[in-house]
Amino acid sequence: MFSNFMTQYTHKVTSFLIIFLSFHSKIILNNLMKNLALHWKILMGMVLGIIFGFIMNTVDGGKGFVTDWIKPFGTIFINLLKLIAVPLILASLIKGISDLKDISKIKKMGLRTISIYVGTTLIAIIIGLGIVNIVKPGAGMSADTIEKIKAKYETDLGVTDKLVKASAQKDAGPLQALIDIFPSNIFQSFANASMLQIIFFAMFVGISLLLIPEKKAKPLVDFFDSLNEMVMKMVDLIMLFAPYAVFALLANVIIAFDDTEILLKLLVYALCVIGGLLLMIAFYLVLVKVYTKKSPLWFLKQISPAQLLAFSTSSSAATLPVTMERVEEHLGVDKEVSGFVLPVGATINMDGTSLYQAIAAVFIMQVIWPEGLTFSNQIIIVLTALLASIGSAAVPSAGMVMLVIVLESIGFPEELLPIGLALIFAVDRPLDMMRTTVNVTGDATVSMLVAKSLGKLRDHPQEKNWDDNYEKVK
Repeated sequence: MFSNFMTQYTHKVTSFLIIFLSFHSKIILNNLMKNLALHWKILMGMVLGIIFGFIMNTVDGGKGFVTDWIKPFGTIFINLLKLIAVPLILASLIKGISDLKDISKIKKMGLRTISIYVGTTLIAIIIGLGIVNIVKPGAGMSADTIEKIKAKYETDLGVTDKLVKASAQKDAGPLQALIDIFPSNIFQSFANASMLQIIFFAMFVGISLLLIPEKKAKPLVDFFDSLNEMVMKMVDLIMLFAPYAVFALLANVIIAFDDTEILLKLLVYALCVIGGLLLMIAFYLVLVKVYTKKSPLWFLKQISPAQLLAFSTSSSAATLPVTMERVEEHLGVDKEVSGFVLPVGATINMDGTSLYQAIAAVFIMQVIWPEGLTFSNQIIIVLTALLASIGSAAVPSAGMVMLVIVLESIGFPEELLPIGLALIFAVDRPLDMMRTTVNVTGDATVSMLVAKSLGKLRDHPQEKNWDDNYEKVK
């Protein structure tokens, strides 16, 4: 009887402890997540997403489960970011230009922005060529490996799609890129998220507002100012979902890697690209330290949520609203600068992509076309990669489309192009994630440099949270 009593007592105590600990652990976890910085929450989501993806790779039906039930949440998140990108660019750029009160300032800002972007892109290409020529990652690849990669990826839809897109871009006239800047229907440009056309329209509206009496311009300027504030608040709300979204995005990326043997054989090439990208990050940090006199660690901490989202989405365009929020509210760049520099950067500044193109082009030649590795061809690679980066779309894997154009510019045999793309296709997505991170970091760096040169960099930026006005309206 005593033993039965003790057994029942023990069960009750154990049940009480489980309930007590569960309740309090939930409170502790909620408090921890509430007080945790956003970049740590996103990083936790990324790590858990990667682990979950690897686990699902080993489970029967795991890939289907991730595709059907996990991936959609990442897609919803990206769609929300794209939803607000166009109104954010429009509102911030029009408001920024109208606030300048002087058309000559627009010229000054534009020239500095474009010249710095071109300079950093040239440095990125030179770093890429230097690494790939020193390491020579393609020199020791065996014929068996080449054949295996060729058999697996040469006819892959991803490879053939890139070739078709590159062919269409190559067939366009020499001034097509200039023509594409000027929209014939701005609503169609909004629907297609044609960044350069939207930027042109916003600048056109902003300059026109400067040229009419201030009294008549004020209602429209106030409207875009209010629209900008509203969209930035939407960014704060969307970012509450970011840790869960990157979990979904990373889990989906991991289940796509099903041939680790090929990944390992391409490891040296991948490490060359990663090493070059890290050097570019270091270069940005030097610029921040030397020119703006800000701490590199402080810069990385403030911009890290945008970097982690760029890594997760592989799209600098989708990351643009978050980049603008971090640059304005955390790095202290005035809206009139960030509203111009960042949308332009998301379109024409592709430092990570340019570095990748230089390494990938030479790597492919080292493997299947070594006779093409001449000094003159590498000079052509520098120039073509620079021009291609300006026209490269801010979407996943656009760099591979531009790579085809870079290879064709040096007379790379057309029949070898599918093999060349197949060589690097297996590791393109993870490298795309990393080079997009560099692209976004470069945009933020240049915005700080331009703001500093114009006296528009604040020492004490004011951070805004999603619930700043919540107490008044709840």
